[in-house]
Amino acid sequence: MSKVETERKGRFFVVTINRPEVRNAVDGETAGLLYEAIEAFRRDENLDVLILTGAGDVAFCSGADLKDLAGLVSRPKAEEYGPMGISRITDLHKPSIAAINGYCLAGGLELSCWCDFRIASRNASFGVLNRRWGVPLLDGGTQRLLRIVGLGNALYLIETGVQIDAGYALRIGLVQEVVPEGQALPRALELAEVISSYPQTSLRNDRRAALEGLSLPLAEGLRLEQQLHQDSLADPAMLDAVQRYADGQRPPPPRPPA
Repeated sequence: MSKVETERKGRFFVVTINRPEVRNAVDGETAGLLYEAIEAFRRDENLDVLILTGAGDVAFCSGADLKDLAGLVSRPKAEEYGPMGISRITDLHKPSIAAINGYCLAGGLELSCWCDFRIASRNASFGVLNRRWGVPLLDGGTQRLLRIVGLGNALYLIETGVQIDAGYALRIGLVQEVVPEGQALPRALELAEVISSYPQTSLRNDRRAALEGLSLPLAEGLRLEQQLHQDSLADPAMLDAVQRYADGQRPPPPRPPA
């Protein structure tokens, strides 16, 4: 069995960290396989949404495999793409979802923050537990976490090493939905199917404008939005969808769990 499993499901792509015997900790080989999986998704125009998850119900990813720390840091492309394999990839122009079951700790938390948003099962837990060993956040944790939960919440997690549950993570905006145990991946698949059903040009341009505009002054962000959506307004898929709306075809939107 590979340490990273991939599966196509329609127009979305499930990437599973497959080391349940070590709570899906990432060693050098796993990091390399994660990079290969993300590159395969990037290159395939028939795939719209990426889902990142972990094998089993015990852990999404417990972080770096500290028994192979040297392999993580010294492996080829580690400096360019991050020790965990993908954290320094910032030009993936398609949506990604983290489906989180169980432990999501240290580098695993960083991998989940690399995704656009996070769906967590009720047994999920989160934390910068590497703080106990003096291992730094080298896979985007100091940058993405505060953008997601705000500076105070990020520093609380980073400085204390506290471990929080799924309910707490939902309250601070770290995760966007909490579902019953074992349902994180099925729910992520449902949302991926909905996302894939939309006209993709405007969706991807909205995503890009939001991400790239985050660091821009408002006036520059508005100009970026205007420039990107010149393509969106000419997209035949959007024009077809608008015509369906005019014809009365208005499917209900997805809703979060109660």
